Amino acid sequence: MSLRTSATSLRRTGIALLSAAALAALPVVGGAGPAGSAGAVAAEHSIKSGHSDGGWQGGWATSPQQPTAPFAPNWSQEGFSNHTVRQVVRVSKGGTKARIELSNRYGKTPLRITGATVARTDKGASVRAGSARQLSFGKARSLTIPAGGKAYSDGVPFKVKALESVTVTLYLAAETGPATFHTFASATSYRADGDHRSDRDGAAFKESNDSWYYLTGVEVGGGERPGRRDGVVAFGDSITDGVGSSPNANNRYPDELAERFAATGKPRSVLNHGIAGNQVTNDWSWAGEKGVARFKTDVLSEPGVGTVIVLEGINDIGGSQEGVPDGPTPEVSVSRLIDGHRTLIRQAHAKGIKVVGATLTPVKGSFYYSEANETKRDAVNHWIRTSGEYDAVVDLDRALADPDPAKKDTMLPAYDSGDHLHPNDAGYRVMAEALDLDAL
Repeated sequence: MSLRTSATSLRRTGIALLSAAALAALPVVGGAGPAGSAGAVAAEHSIKSGHSDGGWQGGWATSPQQPTAPFAPNWSQEGFSNHTVRQVVRVSKGGTKARIELSNRYGKTPLRITGATVARTDKGASVRAGSARQLSFGKARSLTIPAGGKAYSDGVPFKVKALESVTVTLYLAAETGPATFHTFASATSYRADGDHRSDRDGAAFKESNDSWYYLTGVEVGGGERPGRRDGVVAFGDSITDGVGSSPNANNRYPDELAERFAATGKPRSVLNHGIAGNQVTNDWSWAGEKGVARFKTDVLSEPGVGTVIVLEGINDIGGSQEGVPDGPTPEVSVSRLIDGHRTLIRQAHAKGIKVVGATLTPVKGSFYYSEANETKRDAVNHWIRTSGEYDAVVDLDRALADPDPAKKDTMLPAYDSGDHLHPNDAGYRVMAEALDLDAL
């Protein structure tokens, strides 16, 4: 049975209550900035030794979250037992070898991975004949990841092109308990009973869901411009996460940005670290740790990153009202939200990473809109535009807003997914097209 049908209507209703704003694109206005086994396991609070070495770059990534189901059922709270989970992701950059990153950040017990494969995607849960590669972890086919830890597989020869979809399959023989996952994948994941990690067709995968489980990264090596520090991370909330985009279409704005790089003949690593509902200053049980806390573990641990795009804050502004999932979070003042942005900037600069600030996008007509909230949004946007504290600025507020001066606080209908908060595919495309590739 599929959970996706019931999830769609619930999520589209619920999403109007949740997050917005984590988008970013950049016609630049600011100036240039500063320039498997136990051995395979690393604690989440540190970067694994050698992680940035060997020419590895991010092909795809997502931010892990604690088990939760704020809008519709998923598999995170029950976890897995004698299940095979198959997940499809698209890499932004190609290479001749690959490895995966798995996270047990929110697990309460050690996580046993009995086996894993990577393959080229065919249709649905099927993979291309002859493309599957067994993955190892410290030369072993299985591994145990401690509670709170993460692990990287060994690299395997695996030729993959930029914008190609790959399928990662995990066999979880032992009971896992509640699973570290990512809520809004805008992509279908598949589950089968028993061990089907090497299946070519998808016939055994009779259940589907639209979240990602344990898988937090696919890294590539040996491709063009190996070892260069030119990766881009998009950091934010649901708009970065791609809420409102078409499922299984890779139309989130970071996907569209990756397509623009590929069209130049010089693909670059573009990694999506948005979490729907996420805030800069407050933790939210269903929407991840606050941005100032997770920035280190999610962004600064990625290899080869030179630029991060930040669009986050609308949930800090709107999350204090009644009717939001799990109840309201503490009210956030403009000064506190700006201080949160400054913390993100300092963290990035300490690692020599350029930071691009994106203005908060229009919300009029949405659940989040009120005159008081609009006053806060305008004040934060004024600071982003004029303070000079970001290395560069992209004005996505104006890029997505209705050009009619009387409707300047409203998203242009052609870009609106329908909740007056999240863009549709056309809106995400406009965001990516607004980016100055040379400024990244």
